[in-house]
Amino acid sequence: MKIAIPTDLLPRDGRFGSGPSRQRPGQLERALEASGRILGTSHRQPPVKNAVARIRSGLAELFAIPDGYKILLGNGGASLIWDALAFTGVDSHAQAAVCGEFTAKAASAVAKAPWAQCTRIQSPPGSLAVCDDGLPADAYLYAHNETSTGVLSPVRRFTGAAGGNAGGAALTFVDATSAAGGVEVDVASTDLYYFSPQKCFGAEGGLWLAAASPAALARAGRLAAQRPVPAILDLSLAAKNSRANQTLNTPSLVNLLLIADQAEWMLEEGGLAAMEARTRESSGVLYRWAEASDFAEPFAQPGARSNLVVTIDLDASVPSEALRGHLRANGIVDVDPYRSLGRNQIRVGTFPNVPAEDVAALTACIDYVAERMA
Repeated sequence: MKIAIPTDLLPRDGRFGSGPSRQRPGQLERALEASGRILGTSHRQPPVKNAVARIRSGLAELFAIPDGYKILLGNGGASLIWDALAFTGVDSHAQAAVCGEFTAKAASAVAKAPWAQCTRIQSPPGSLAVCDDGLPADAYLYAHNETSTGVLSPVRRFTGAAGGNAGGAALTFVDATSAAGGVEVDVASTDLYYFSPQKCFGAEGGLWLAAASPAALARAGRLAAQRPVPAILDLSLAAKNSRANQTLNTPSLVNLLLIADQAEWMLEEGGLAAMEARTRESSGVLYRWAEASDFAEPFAQPGARSNLVVTIDLDASVPSEALRGHLRANGIVDVDPYRSLGRNQIRVGTFPNVPAEDVAALTACIDYVAERMA
């Protein structure tokens, strides 16, 4: 029998997923209203291209991209970029910092390329892995935020000796899927800062977006001319299409409107500094609660704890699966741990659309259920 939580304890919105994230109030309604003007039209015609232009302009301002950098977008999620980097990002030798499932998958994707090798710098889940400038590589890969473990990495450029066939400077590629839009960042410290829009932007999957440096674009063009590259994995082709405010294939048009609306709202609210303040407030509620709890504690190590995805270990007396079942029965969903970690844990997305008041209500509901599970 499920435990009934009093309605006055429940959050306004019970969605706490680490992706997809909830939309903020009115975001979906505005997108659907605007979609009536573009649904059923070609993505190569002005109504849709104007929506893409809104996204590219909004993100360029939001991330304060340096001169020469370009905002790109393409079909498929950010996981597609892992394969795209193997084809048009890595010359011959990559180095990847691995501290969870998604950073491991990125490293594996690059390592499968017959022309590339990938050195892993690995740390246990919950701790931070950092690339090693002292080891040669022509491409350095890491995640700004490891979604599976709730570990946040400082963004910096790595300039170790380039190991590519063509020599030259090493490039830094950062997977920002669960970070972009929720934390301040110096994009100039990266060559490709890429992400999917279903986290901080409250949109849907199926698209990737990126800020790309001139060096990354130049390498992509050179490698695309040297290798057989599927069109969907050709970053130079994505750049060409993006400059024309379009994607290779037809995108979800409602998704474009969701992203554009969120980027403009973020700017109106004060940009990345304001978004980071929101995510730090919400995540702080969870960390303080867990540190004071008798049955919960933060999983990620101090100094590496994310303000975007919070992972909390639970005492064996509070089985996560049973707890989550009771919460779901009361409309509180998607606080599941990442499946392959195998820990008695909850994981909570604290993206900009998740207010601190809802997070505080979540902790009260967890306490209520845990007391009655004993």
